[in-house]
Amino acid sequence: MDTESLCITVVLFEGFELLDVFGPVQLLRAVPEVLVVFAGLDGEPVASSQGGEVVPTMSYVQIEPTDALLIPGGKGTRRLVEDESFLSWLRGVGAQAPWVASVCTGSAVLAAAGLLEGYAATSNKRAFAWASSFGESVTWQPQARWVHDRNRWTSSGVAAGMDMTVALIAHLTSEVVAIDAANFAEYEPHRDSGWDPFARLNGLVPSGGAETECGDVTFDQPVDAHGR
Repeated sequence: MDTESLCITVVLFEGFELLDVFGPVQLLRAVPEVLVVFAGLDGEPVASSQGGEVVPTMSYVQIEPTDALLIPGGKGTRRLVEDESFLSWLRGVGAQAPWVASVCTGSAVLAAAGLLEGYAATSNKRAFAWASSFGESVTWQPQARWVHDRNRWTSSGVAAGMDMTVALIAHLTSEVVAIDAANFAEYEPHRDSGWDPFARLNGLVPSGGAETECGDVTFDQPVDAHGR
């Protein structure tokens, strides 16, 4: 794909997760000539789950044709899946985008809008039961760092969006460009989409004991379940 014409539109909403947006954006903006724009409900500042506000580039109704649409997760997704007006708007915009991606529980919103029908997808593992309750014919993958199915990309929780973005950049441009973007951010991404210790940690796949070791990292079982 010609990166000079590559536009990524990030959909912002009240209660979005900061890293879901700015992890991927950091990497995307390291790609020469890639344009990232932010869409908010009415163009006014949008508050994240962490409290920081972002001034969008445009309002929802001002969105122009885009190469890729990115939907983050966050506490605000709990409201969006019940917002028929928003879902109808997203359905229309998403149907026209060549590529649609989500991070974390953003996949629940895509599913609620009907944009994952007939696709495989994943989501935040602490919120997986909730997220996977949406959609009529979505093949939900409980163990995956991210899932790429044709023109749909969905990642697991929060930081997984950065790993997915490196893979997305490689797919849309080249492996060299993707590695350059990761190196620019001094980020060492997981390149295996099947790497997912958090699925076991959250009881989505069989566990062999109180701890699960993955490479050089040991994960204790969670005390709570904050699903983002």
